[in-house]
Amino acid sequence: MSYSKVNYRDVEPKADGMYFLRDALDADNLGVTVLDCEAGWSGMEHDHGDEGHEEIYLLVDGAATVTVDGDDVSLESGDAVRVPSDATRQISVGDKDSTLVLAGAP
Repeated sequence: MSYSKVNYRDVEPKADGMYFLRDALDADNLGVTVLDCEAGWSGMEHDHGDEGHEEIYLLVDGAATVTVDGDDVSLESGDAVRVPSDATRQISVGDKDSTLVLAGAP
């Protein structure tokens, strides 16, 4: 078979609402995560400088802010933001439940 398919809801979450799909899809070079967040959720500030992972965050539904190197980037449904590997980033969700898709690759 030349493709892999999975429904993120069938993957065991790594943390509350965080579904890592790389292994489930047997992907070698691309990580994909679905993040289902409750209103008011906030992730930890971090970077991927050691791994060299550039990331793109796509807000599918809801409202969120991604703080990149201290700059707040407001996202509305359908917005995407690219974050270079060495930049710090932190996701915060507004006053309603939100869903993001995170993609990262070296």
